[in-house]
Amino acid sequence: MGQALLDFATELRFFLPVAARNGAVPARLDGTSTLGHIVESLGVPLPEVGELVTGGRAVTPSYRPEDGDRIRVLAVRRPQPVPVAPPRFTLDVHLGTLARRLRLVGVDTDYHNDIDDDALIELANDGGRVLLTQDRGLLRRRSLWFGAYVRGARPEEQFRDVLDRFAPPLAPWTRCTACNGVLAPVGKETIEHLLQPGTRRSYDSYARCGSCGRLYWKGAHHRRLQGLVDAALGA
Repeated sequence: MGQALLDFATELRFFLPVAARNGAVPARLDGTSTLGHIVESLGVPLPEVGELVTGGRAVTPSYRPEDGDRIRVLAVRRPQPVPVAPPRFTLDVHLGTLARRLRLVGVDTDYHNDIDDDALIELANDGGRVLLTQDRGLLRRRSLWFGAYVRGARPEEQFRDVLDRFAPPLAPWTRCTACNGVLAPVGKETIEHLLQPGTRRSYDSYARCGSCGRLYWKGAHHRRLQGLVDAALGA
């Protein structure tokens, strides 16, 4: 049924097979497959795709390519708008460190380390949350409301990627890094009985999570965490 050529944006090429990462990618046409199906069959999840352009006009993933078409496959624009503002997220089980860092800067981040894919998608959909993952299969699920692939192998790379892609408003030190609950200042006199003697002597300012009750203060790790916050605010 002919052949089309697909030109993938540089940002999308790492999804492709190694042999297909240089130049246009030929795609054999069968007369029934949509452009969206062809793009995903080459390894690129549709949630990562922005505009699709052929012959100077934009087309949708449901477009059926014709013989001789040359199609530009662009990446999503950054920052990417989200229907629910400000954006909030659900993270898959492999992104626990990223979840804690997003919570550190006040981003509403749902995370569970013991949940299967179906429940993960249901949580994201029901909460109007963007599902962040490095599982391409999850992003291909038609039941998923909104998903995004997290770039980077290291947590600091992943953190920068999410902040760059969605530009969520930041409110450092306002969320519990353990459960995502909201923190509020608490008087030392009301929680002294919960503190170790060394902590009680050394610190006077505390916050407590309204959901799980965990206590926070500027302890030994504060300088390192402040560095993460400063980097996020300066991104």
